[in-house]
Amino acid sequence: MTTSTIRPTTARAVSAGVAGMALVGSSVGVSQALIDAPLFTAQAMRYGLAALLLVGILAAAGQRPRRPRGREWLWLAGVAVSGLVVFNIAVVRGVAHAEPAVIAVAVACAPIFLGVLGPLVQRHRPAPAVAAAAVVVTAGSVLVVGTGASDATGIVWSVVALVCECGFTLLALPVLGRHGPYGVSLHSVWLGGVMYLALDVTVEGPGAVFSLTAGQWAAVLWLAVAVTAAAFVLWYSAVRTLGPGPAGLITGVAPVTAALCGVLLGGAWPGPGVWLGIAVVIAGLAAGLLSTRGTARRDPPKRLKKPADVDLA
Repeated sequence: MTTSTIRPTTARAVSAGVAGMALVGSSVGVSQALIDAPLFTAQAMRYGLAALLLVGILAAAGQRPRRPRGREWLWLAGVAVSGLVVFNIAVVRGVAHAEPAVIAVAVACAPIFLGVLGPLVQRHRPAPAVAAAAVVVTAGSVLVVGTGASDATGIVWSVVALVCECGFTLLALPVLGRHGPYGVSLHSVWLGGVMYLALDVTVEGPGAVFSLTAGQWAAVLWLAVAVTAAAFVLWYSAVRTLGPGPAGLITGVAPVTAALCGVLLGGAWPGPGVWLGIAVVIAGLAAGLLSTRGTARRDPPKRLKKPADVDLA
């Protein structure tokens, strides 16, 4: 494969990843509308709606999702538990013991872990250039989100949030090749929706759904359509092509988008430290992604044996 055929594929993957993380960053401002909403109920509605949307998209394209088999159920359930359920619980419980910036800083360390652990999971040596760029992106993200105070419990929940953020990508690698971005997104979303529904019924009660206001329903709809259905597919498309290490760098876009969305929603104009952080993130992204532009793969190495069939995406 020549460089001329790789670069357009890499550019599309980077664009998909940036778009996905930009949508994730927008969730920070939108989620403010759900502070007083029943957590499990709102999340169950979010993932249920997202699953229906993904099924509709596949049906319109004449595609049917592949049924998971064997160990694939465990990987997909792991994605749902870590990235969709425990992550959100960790954030909610963590901010009760720490300022939001503490949680954000922990999650901002994801590029470093993805840059090192991602290649190891795929039985490759981590690329030094990507690892170095991950440190730069993380430093820039910390400048963007700032720091905050926390007690010991808040630190523990911050670490849990970081582990779950990495698990959302790493646990998807063994099934991404066979199921594709749409398949992994759909299965993890409906599994997460079922888990939240169980929590909703047992903790908040089935009647909690009627307590959601019009504004909260609007927030749920945005989270379902943009931050879940669209962002998940875009993100896994980037991971499949770039690999988890280079794609992990793009997570630095989320805090940048969150800061800029805060301004659009009436927040204070970012100070010099935030703008410096944004510049550092951009520099780290450019350095890391340019170092991998000639090595992008269509599919990452797969650890599960599978028949030769066509991906959904």
